[in-house]
Amino acid sequence: MRTFRIAMVQMNPTVGDLDGNVRRITTWLREAKKAKADLVAFPELAITGYPPEDLLLKPRFVADNRRALQEIVRHCRGLAAVVGYVSQSDGTDPKPARSPVVPAGAHELYNAAAVIADKKLITTYCKWYLPNYGVFDESRYFHPGRRLPLIRLRGTVVGVNICEDVWLPEGPTGFQAAAGAEIIVNINASPFHLGKSRVREQMLATRARENGVVLTYTNAVGGQDELVFDGNSVILDHQGEVIARGKAFEEDLIVADLNMEAVARARRTGRKKLLPRRVASAVEVCAAPLPSVQKTRVRVVPDVAAVLDPLEEVYRALTLGVRDYVRKNGFTRAVIGLSGGMDSALTAVLAVDALGAENVWGLFMPSPYTSQESHEDVAELGKRLAISVRTIPITTMFDT
Repeated sequence: MRTFRIAMVQMNPTVGDLDGNVRRITTWLREAKKAKADLVAFPELAITGYPPEDLLLKPRFVADNRRALQEIVRHCRGLAAVVGYVSQSDGTDPKPARSPVVPAGAHELYNAAAVIADKKLITTYCKWYLPNYGVFDESRYFHPGRRLPLIRLRGTVVGVNICEDVWLPEGPTGFQAAAGAEIIVNINASPFHLGKSRVREQMLATRARENGVVLTYTNAVGGQDELVFDGNSVILDHQGEVIARGKAFEEDLIVADLNMEAVARARRTGRKKLLPRRVASAVEVCAAPLPSVQKTRVRVVPDVAAVLDPLEEVYRALTLGVRDYVRKNGFTRAVIGLSGGMDSALTAVLAVDALGAENVWGLFMPSPYTSQESHEDVAELGKRLAISVRTIPITTMFDT
């Protein structure tokens, strides 16, 4: 049976921390190699962190991101990898019009996915559809890609695209499938909102079924400023069934063996899609040679993490957002104003779960109108959470 072992790294990068992100990526590369993966996928802009925003206006930052990619290439031995980074070229001519905020004379920038195989950079895919709504402002910095590289890897044809590209029915996923892709590797930095993972999976199931492909969706995890990325990376077979799911709000390595013979049979008997003429010239098939796979490889049974209920989803998102906001901005402790009310009590519980009781201080500032019950509730809350609480009455200030 022809199988393909895919790994997805659900990692927590930090915007701007190129060295730290490279260390995380190379550590996960080693884990994927231990798992004997044929290919491992990392999230969108894993090297820079997402969203890099005005860091992209610094030429040195963009150049350092490219050097970071070369460091990762040197570590990618014996397997293939898809890694999100910022590219200064999509490999096509003529040169596109300049981005509205990138300084004149600067290189044009692309939200890109590098395809690496056995210490060689094989090709780069540049994101076609740039979201520019809600929290997204990608068209402010990036240009849309125009190429559709496919990768032939251990007898399987793989298409790579990025986040928004998979949401459109008439987009790169369908074009890559029509051009022969059997697996679509979609890498993401998709922010959380309540119910988002369910909406994603419904859309991905539709996209997998209508194109007869295995669809892998690798998402980032972690908090970055006001955004929270929930993970929930997922693999769906060609019938749209979930065969693997990553944990919610945690880093994770998801590994699965894909039955490519079943995909090939379904595609032979199913309705064939034609590749539109307007995009046919954008297709390029690239060989990604790897060492022979070990015959002793034992079949992997992938994990399918449980879907969280809505209340737990919200609480886990808030906790992760607080923890990463504090950590990534270089803080260590938090002071929480306590009133004896429900709102400050919940805030204190979130802070303790996110940072640890030893890193949370409570501050109680009673006035002449503060009830005895509030005094008692604050004391009880501090005792239950094992946090230090300091009381500073404001009666004198109030009277003056």
